[in-house]
Amino acid sequence: MPGFADHFSIIAAEYAAYRPRYPEPLFDSLAALAPRRDLAWDCATGSGQAAVGLARLFDRVIATDASRSQVERATPHPRVSYSQASAEASGLPAGSAALITVAQALHWLDLPGFYAEARRVLAPGGLLAVWTYGRHRVDGGPIDALLNQFYDQIVGPYWAPERRHVESGYRTLPFPFDELALDVPPMVACWTLPQMLGYMGTWSAVVRCAEVTGSNPVPALGDRLAPHWNAGAPVRRLEWPLYVRAGR
Repeated sequence: MPGFADHFSIIAAEYAAYRPRYPEPLFDSLAALAPRRDLAWDCATGSGQAAVGLARLFDRVIATDASRSQVERATPHPRVSYSQASAEASGLPAGSAALITVAQALHWLDLPGFYAEARRVLAPGGLLAVWTYGRHRVDGGPIDALLNQFYDQIVGPYWAPERRHVESGYRTLPFPFDELALDVPPMVACWTLPQMLGYMGTWSAVVRCAEVTGSNPVPALGDRLAPHWNAGAPVRRLEWPLYVRAGR
């Protein structure tokens, strides 16, 4: 699609397998603020993590993504309909969606075009909610020190400029809606070291680093992390700060 910056199609299968899930209280809060629960639109759905979370609470979820590879590998659910569409031209009827969500993708979108489409698609009193999550933490010690070094120094030069909006919790992006305060818990996962490394392999900066240098930097990080990781439990708790902006 014209103007679509596709950072994830080549790793769509890994994205579906390794991306963390969002906390259920987030979806509970959004559903409570929606004027009704017949239809939600999850824009830039990726592999459908948010869409499936919404399906527990909404009769129907339309989940769109500009990447056909992502849509084809998205998590199936009987109340979720996946389709390829841009954020600026969803194909949904006007005034049809009680809730629109964008999870970890707003910084990639053409914001004027998407916001115009969101206003068109939202039902009266409908809610737009966007969120992002920052870098994860494990132990507050040697593991996190190595992860921060990897993030900042090894793949730091390969982050797209839009990454700065993730780092700011989307506060640097315009959000022309009547904003509501939401208190949501962090994202949490209990993973082995291979699971965490699989997730890190889906970072756009890691993909770009491998393309430019011809070498995936994640295995070397795994070798450095293994002595620290294996000194504790094989499954460790990971936590990501979650930043949400929502408005009517």
